[in-house]
Amino acid sequence: MKLGFIGLGVMGAPMAAHLVAAGHEVSGYDVHAAAGEKLQAAGGRAATSVADAVAGADVVITMLPNHPQVEEVVLAAGGVLDTAEPGTLLIDMSTIRPETSIAVAEAARDKKIRVLDAPVSGGQAGAEQASLSIMVGGSEEDFEDAKPVFDALGKTVVHVGPHGAGQVVKAANQLVVGGIYGLVAEAIVLLEASGVDALTGLDVLAGGLAGSRILELKRKSMVERQFAPGFRIDLHHKDMGIALAAARQADVALPLTGLVAQLVAAGRAMGHGSLDHSALLKVVEQLSGRVPAEV
Repeated sequence: MKLGFIGLGVMGAPMAAHLVAAGHEVSGYDVHAAAGEKLQAAGGRAATSVADAVAGADVVITMLPNHPQVEEVVLAAGGVLDTAEPGTLLIDMSTIRPETSIAVAEAARDKKIRVLDAPVSGGQAGAEQASLSIMVGGSEEDFEDAKPVFDALGKTVVHVGPHGAGQVVKAANQLVVGGIYGLVAEAIVLLEASGVDALTGLDVLAGGLAGSRILELKRKSMVERQFAPGFRIDLHHKDMGIALAAARQADVALPLTGLVAQLVAAGRAMGHGSLDHSALLKVVEQLSGRVPAEV
């Protein structure tokens, strides 16, 4: 297929490259010209604008930081809906508010452009390894048409419901991930303060009912205080805001989510926004007086 890919950042760049490797004709655009040059080196084409990337595309993919960027790229003059041909399939793989995904789908309907919201989980490593989990909202028919694209990018690809449903599932994913990181951080602080080797203790936890993907992948780096980002606290802070807004929209109470959101916000306020979200350990340590306060 002929694909337009908008947003060639940490996630989008390897995703676009995988689509080139899968045999698709990919034209990519990013506000940073170097990102387009990198795609061109991988066999794609560097587009000069959103309209240039969209021109003639069967499928347009957006992978952008947040809803304002999606609204600008998709809804503004010269954007996707303004330039795409009727029948084009727009797949927004950004993590944004469900209501924005629904609004985009409604605006696209008037242009006879099909839309899926398809946020991903797996972080930079998942994007680079084409092992993302992809949760998709929209029509079943459009989902089936998009499968060749999704299969080049992820290992778990599930149609979860109508427009906006993908974003709700992603919000649920992020609140669970944040909660587990917070609890693993508390476990490490408890073990170390009690004179127990934290890594040994977590090895036991990982083999029992408390086991999780986070314990599997992150327990050693957390104990060693290695917080090079796979997924930054700044981005998780944004995602927790989406989760809380979704809860308000659905009229439900998520008290633990609210607490986790505050821990993530505290990490950001402490200056840890550029660190991996496993650095919630630094927040819990400081709350417990286990490390000196950072200036």
